[in-house]
Amino acid sequence: MVTNEIRTILEGDSTYLNILFNESPLYSSTELPVFYSDRAFEPGWSENQTFTCNALELRLLIQNAAFEGLIPEDYHLVAINPYFEKYFSGTPLTAHELAKVDFLLSDAFIVYASHIYGGKVHPEHINGSWEIMQKGNEQKVVEKLHLAVSQGNVRTQLFSLQPKFAIYTRMRQSMIKYIGLQKNQSAKNWKTITIKEPIELAQASPEVKIIRERLLFWGDLKASPIQSENVEVYDSLLLNGVKVFQERNGLKADGVLGKATIDALNKSPLEVIKQIGVNMERLRWLPDTTVQEMILVNIANYAMDFISKTDTLLHTNAIVGKSYRKTPVFNAAMSYLVFSPTWTVPPTILKNDVLPSIKKNQNYLASKNMRILDYSGKEINPSEINWNTVTSKNFKYMIREDPGAHNSLGKVKFMFPNKHNVYIHDTPARTLFSKEERALSSGCIRIQQPFELAKLLLADQPLWTDELIKKAMEANKEKSVTLTRKIPVIILYLTFWTDSKNTDQVRKDIYSRDDELFDLLQKPLKDYF
Repeated sequence: MVTNEIRTILEGDSTYLNILFNESPLYSSTELPVFYSDRAFEPGWSENQTFTCNALELRLLIQNAAFEGLIPEDYHLVAINPYFEKYFSGTPLTAHELAKVDFLLSDAFIVYASHIYGGKVHPEHINGSWEIMQKGNEQKVVEKLHLAVSQGNVRTQLFSLQPKFAIYTRMRQSMIKYIGLQKNQSAKNWKTITIKEPIELAQASPEVKIIRERLLFWGDLKASPIQSENVEVYDSLLLNGVKVFQERNGLKADGVLGKATIDALNKSPLEVIKQIGVNMERLRWLPDTTVQEMILVNIANYAMDFISKTDTLLHTNAIVGKSYRKTPVFNAAMSYLVFSPTWTVPPTILKNDVLPSIKKNQNYLASKNMRILDYSGKEINPSEINWNTVTSKNFKYMIREDPGAHNSLGKVKFMFPNKHNVYIHDTPARTLFSKEERALSSGCIRIQQPFELAKLLLADQPLWTDELIKKAMEANKEKSVTLTRKIPVIILYLTFWTDSKNTDQVRKDIYSRDDELFDLLQKPLKDYF
């Protein structure tokens, strides 16, 4: 009987188990004995020497693990396939074989469920900083396994562990679509587009033909019976498709076929599939949240959103950290804001920028509206310092920029205390928001609409009228205002997502983090143990 075989396997020592499952090791050594002992060693995936519908369903879900950006082979697909093939050929499986495949399927369910819930890769394994609080370990995986086999709803139990964000489900549908596109002959013959100069409306170029084909492939351009006689001419119909493509790739929708647009057009379906997979993994790392309001910054999208009760009340362009001064990924609680802020130069900028500038130009401090203070707050005359001997290590003062039109923090800063000393703030350099690539700061986040954010944050404090907010932003003295509630701030790094209109949004991997995570996802699971 299969029951006896299951009990024999469970009661065997580790050497026996290692030999028995040598080709596909079991990973749930703690959970499996609990599951089978609770069932009095009854098989979970077969009845009367026959695979159940649950078993067939789980095998199909494992085969489709790529839809989650995961690897089917991690869930014993290679090991279980011969048993199913033998079964489908009409040859009965022995009790020992049924017991063995039962263990493999149960282990696959537990591991797959754990990965869908919290991700395959632990964030500590990536070099990029990811410090967002994670979900705790799912304690109900064995319970889900019991329900799956007893109620015949394997898919429901597994998918109940997916992230609760609607964006995840939409991304899964996008993944299915792109995997389908990858099978298209056009995807298999993907050609690299090269241009010497930007192509504009009415210009002719041999590359226009392939650009048109590519936009038709992606669906950004709809097929039309009206077409230019010369397929190499950049016509108005193609222009509209280019603008749609640019929009969903986070590029300036000007219709100009420049380097950034061509680079995005050269991204193949396989490359997009990789992007979807790594970003689904990032979503699995996030804690499920039911907060009523939050501030969300997507570094790769150069944008900040203020979200209240699932509605986006404010979407504004942002400037984030340079590639060598990356904005970290973390979460914290915003508790206050500061109007007309001073700016105390942080150590890194002091060392790399300010001190070298002072040594070159003794008038630098005055030109920047900066003062030198000791740590008691007393102002120090710059002429009293021998700048020839100053280094970042022996400089015992702080340098502070006074409020004003040219203050580096602009007219207001938004504070969510954290160890990185990162915050959101205004900036006097307004022209930078018109740039496509805005990784330009020293780590903090500059936003284009600071007044609008301040207004939303203070909406429950009636005394803070629009006029008073504007007056405080133009003052020559700092003023701190405590919020009536703490608002979660989540700083993320997503290079792909599917928006509420089911439009695929693709972004450049500005910090070169996707390849590292993709390689870790592709790594066989047994290498993690």
